[in-house]
Amino acid sequence: MNQSQNSIEKSTNVAIIGAGPIGLELAAALKELGVSYLHFEARQIGHTISWWPRNTYFFSTTERIEIAGIPVPSTTQGRITGEEYLAYLRGVVEQLDLQINSYEPVVDLHPLPNGFQLRTTSPRGERNYFANKVVLANGDMDFPNRLEIPGEDLPHVSHYFSDPHMYFRKRLLIVGGRNSAVEAALRCWRAGVDVSLSYRRDEFDAQLVKHWLLPDLLTQISHGNILFYPNTLPIEITNQSVILSHIREGRLSGGKPITVPADFVFLATGYRADTRLFEIAGVRLIGEECAPEHNPDTMETNIPGLYVAGTSAGGSQSRYRVFIENSHEHVGKIVFALTGKWPARIGSIPGRQYELPIEAIQSN
Repeated sequence: MNQSQNSIEKSTNVAIIGAGPIGLELAAALKELGVSYLHFEARQIGHTISWWPRNTYFFSTTERIEIAGIPVPSTTQGRITGEEYLAYLRGVVEQLDLQINSYEPVVDLHPLPNGFQLRTTSPRGERNYFANKVVLANGDMDFPNRLEIPGEDLPHVSHYFSDPHMYFRKRLLIVGGRNSAVEAALRCWRAGVDVSLSYRRDEFDAQLVKHWLLPDLLTQISHGNILFYPNTLPIEITNQSVILSHIREGRLSGGKPITVPADFVFLATGYRADTRLFEIAGVRLIGEECAPEHNPDTMETNIPGLYVAGTSAGGSQSRYRVFIENSHEHVGKIVFALTGKWPARIGSIPGRQYELPIEAIQSN
């Protein structure tokens, strides 16, 4: 990046990149403490949640996904859907009057001796900003994990699942064995879909599938309502079918392939994070999951003044460990590192237990 600071249009104390739940909670905390900030989002707030399958329920209960101390309304006093949570996030933004530069992605992040220069794009063109500190809270589900097999890009194949209705009275092959695959299989079968399920393992992991889904799935498989192909992996997709190969100990084992007729294919193979801004800024990415190196006490990366929050801290999680519900403390740690104060609304919410730094306790 060769832009000079003379081209910078606006400066701020903190730049937040990403307007998911944790990015919004951080903005609320900074605003409450009077810290100047600019907030950028490549799409709309809560974008990842917006492409969830319709009427999908959170695993977490409402008190664990509320932000900024504002309760999540629920007419059933139970778990809520993605659509209800998006309405809640919009309500938080309106109630707190949080200002977000939506549809303005940050495309370049350049460390300077005294801060960072950010370059964004939008329908209005490119813009340049300066921030003393930057927080990356841009999530971990930007791109699907591709299988890189023939036919993966055919029009009837998708890595995203929207609504069971589109598959009514059609043959659907689902690839995967975690929550997305299991829930899609059950919902589609009940919507009148001929469902087959291919999974690379011989059985499902009860630690990875919601406890109310797994018994139901196993029942439908045992009754023959959902066809299950364990220890298999697709090696080719055609217009009419999917060719499955047998797997042993994680590798293709040979043997006669299985041809499964399919009108549609849903590849529930998971998603990966967009690490480009971390890489551009010089953040070290650790392991196969490319998790950004950071200090767990402050959430500061190896680049001074650059912080990570939310699920971004986990990189491309192959086994999810960082969720909304255990990322709230990231907000407190970052705000305390920046201001010496722990946000009043973080840690004071019923049902959450945090070990506050003694300095934070004293400062409050």
